[in-house]
Amino acid sequence: MEAAVEHTHWFQIAVLLVVHALSWFVVVHALLHKHDPRAALGWIAAVLFLPLIGALLYFSIGINRANSRAAKLMAYAAEVAGKHRRRLGDSDAQSATFPQLSLHSEDLPTRFFLASVGEKVTGRKLAGGNALTPLFNGEEAYPAMLDAIRNASAEVFLSSYIFNDGVAGKAFVAELAKAAQRGIDVRVLVDGIGSLYSLRAPWRNLRRKGIRVARFLPPRITPWHLSINLRNHRKILVCDANVGFTGGMNISDNHLVELPASHRVRDVHFACKGPLVEQLRDAFLLDWGFVTGHYEQHRTNCQGEMGNCLCRIILEGPGTSTDQLHDILCAVITGAKRRVSLMTPYFLPTHELIGSLRATALRGVRVDVLLPATNNLPYMHWATRHLLPQLIQAGVHVRYQPGPFAHTKLLLIDDGYAQIGSANIDSRSLRLNFELNVEVFNTAFVRQMRTFFDEGFQAGKIVSCEELRKASLPVRLRDALFWLFSPYL
Repeated sequence: MEAAVEHTHWFQIAVLLVVHALSWFVVVHALLHKHDPRAALGWIAAVLFLPLIGALLYFSIGINRANSRAAKLMAYAAEVAGKHRRRLGDSDAQSATFPQLSLHSEDLPTRFFLASVGEKVTGRKLAGGNALTPLFNGEEAYPAMLDAIRNASAEVFLSSYIFNDGVAGKAFVAELAKAAQRGIDVRVLVDGIGSLYSLRAPWRNLRRKGIRVARFLPPRITPWHLSINLRNHRKILVCDANVGFTGGMNISDNHLVELPASHRVRDVHFACKGPLVEQLRDAFLLDWGFVTGHYEQHRTNCQGEMGNCLCRIILEGPGTSTDQLHDILCAVITGAKRRVSLMTPYFLPTHELIGSLRATALRGVRVDVLLPATNNLPYMHWATRHLLPQLIQAGVHVRYQPGPFAHTKLLLIDDGYAQIGSANIDSRSLRLNFELNVEVFNTAFVRQMRTFFDEGFQAGKIVSCEELRKASLPVRLRDALFWLFSPYL
């Protein structure tokens, strides 16, 4: 009996020592590897107050193999960017192309500054000769995308965060299947979490038709992998070297705003022609290699100049020591001379981004922020309300755009810089997701998108500090509570 008691005693001591060691491992790992002090402090507090539970949660979602794989992916992306830069040689595409934009002489230093920021951060030079066409909502975007698949002769690469069943999903499945029957290399990449949005999962039908389909970090029990973070939020369609599509639009009937359905979503996608298509193709193949383990050789785009837009993709993802997209956003906003226009569905900027917006407005630059009046994620809307006063007090103009829910991501700086793509202005997009944005330097394109922005802004409702302060105490407490958790939303 005494031996059994003694054995139990030593077993308990051993368990306590293991839990204690695991707890301190988490503390050290969080201190060394978490870039956000709030995240590090949160995990340390969790593991100290709930040692075993905190440690298990940290090993499940705070640290996993995907982080190291993500680091390898982003390192490989940087290598591809370096090869792209060396292929261009020492020619300065920026200085050669900017004079064609008919700029005022005082605008040139700003343009060179904005262009140099992206190059220093990403290692990519601007590619000239691109044509970009905005496609509004699914009514314009889906027919153009389906037509490009229909006319493809060699490759169709499609990546989407959400690929839902419905009218749109069935149309894409049909065209992709027909392309595969013609002997075309068809590949579809869907996110492991985004693919769960649709119960009937149309992408499964593609596998039955012999099309290569891959899921990006799907949750698994064996081997254990539950990564709510590290989502592939990029939207890419590349058909041969002829045309590419990117933006913020998923494949879902929600984007067909003319359908008599609830939860409609407005958005803008972009058809791209020119050397930018090569960059989109490279981005898809990087993600495909990340999932399948097979990375393919970079190929030079045979397509010549198709327009006069200077473009550069920004690949954002975890696993790097810097947040490239976040750094570029802060820099270009701070570098604005006359006007900043920002449109986003989810607006939970970091402290640094808030500082950039405030400082720019305080310099006398017009800063406009356009947000949806109603959000498909109400808690994001509540958290945003809590931080708006500090922007409005600095002179930032904020308006709520009436429904349907606007999912568009758009940044315009002065008269010649635009940034489009998949990234929202929140911690998930800027620090956790794999995102793809595109910098665009072209006066005519920016004016076109400025007209689109101004139409929404003029129709929007002005948000004032007085209105926000008049909210009841329970509402303000609710907003503050969700704002407190904004780094994790």
